[in-house]
Amino acid sequence: MTPPWLRRSSASALAAFLFLASLAGAQVAPPPGAASALLAGEKSHLFGGQYDPQAPTDLPGDLKPEWAGLIGEYGSDLARFYVLEDGGELRILSGWFDLETLHPLSPNVFKLPASGPHGAQTVTFQQSAAQTITAVEIAGVVYPRRPFDTPGEFFHITPLRPVAELRKDALATTPPVEPGDFRKPDLVQLNQLDPTIKLDVRYATSRNFLGAPLYLQARAYMQRPAAEAVARASARLHQLGYGLIIHDSYRPWYVTKMFWEGTPPEKRMFVANPAKGSKHNRGCAVDLSLYSIKTGEEIRMVGGYDEMSERSYPFYPGGTARERWHRDLLRHAMEAEGFTVNESEWWHFDYKDWAHYPILNLTFEQLESSAAQE
Repeated sequence: MTPPWLRRSSASALAAFLFLASLAGAQVAPPPGAASALLAGEKSHLFGGQYDPQAPTDLPGDLKPEWAGLIGEYGSDLARFYVLEDGGELRILSGWFDLETLHPLSPNVFKLPASGPHGAQTVTFQQSAAQTITAVEIAGVVYPRRPFDTPGEFFHITPLRPVAELRKDALATTPPVEPGDFRKPDLVQLNQLDPTIKLDVRYATSRNFLGAPLYLQARAYMQRPAAEAVARASARLHQLGYGLIIHDSYRPWYVTKMFWEGTPPEKRMFVANPAKGSKHNRGCAVDLSLYSIKTGEEIRMVGGYDEMSERSYPFYPGGTARERWHRDLLRHAMEAEGFTVNESEWWHFDYKDWAHYPILNLTFEQLESSAAQE
């Protein structure tokens, strides 16, 4: 049974509404009651509005180091809440509606405000022998910490079949045939258009969700108009001290087939159905993030690249203000150049003209061989 202090409306239902509202420019009628206040009120910045284009240099402050291990998700699927940082304060967001500040009593013990909806409850974070946070106790109830990524880690699943077997079968299969009058493909490499664009193509390494290399080379191709739009976004971000780092872009269809066949059904919302092809297959989608021009280091976001969890949603409210700010900055820069963020992946952006290009299944080696012959 859900404890009274955490009993609220369905998070997944609100998540779906929030995304649909963002697609419609928030012009759809909001749900009644607290959700209306959330979308238009003081908590709206948590759901994809942390970055303010009217104040583009207002980067949120650093997280207090002693709070880093506390931030995350706690509870079960039906009774989940978030410990996050916002405005320099540690806060709890429960039921998507109740946002309360945690007032420190000691390093791992906090107090909820007496004026809040849950009263002056004591919040105690529990540690393991290794000094990592494992749970939080509130009102005598212990809520386990949910899995959470850390810097340097990457998301990984156990493929349904061996990767070598997936590759063999995918290469022996042909892409779907589409009717239509498509533009002639003109794939160009992003880092040749803009040498400041960095490549960290995870599928050319074992640092990806399938745990094995899928490409023979690290390359980042896109259709020329899309590539030029990425270069413009890169130039826009340079003004604020950031560059772009590419994790994937054009993807041969056979790799999409491998993703689908290797991913458990409950996780397939994060991969494209090969029966329809993907925007990556058309050279009009890109997976990317930010790096600091000053340090050269990749910027930490709320969740990791290719992580198959709600942390990947572009409106996910957890993490730190700075992480959400950077995620929303990336989205703003890309949308200004004709891209749309994927509903399940903050890093994935689709170019507006994707439907004008065919599904392709050319390997990087075939593309380079063709370019050499021209």
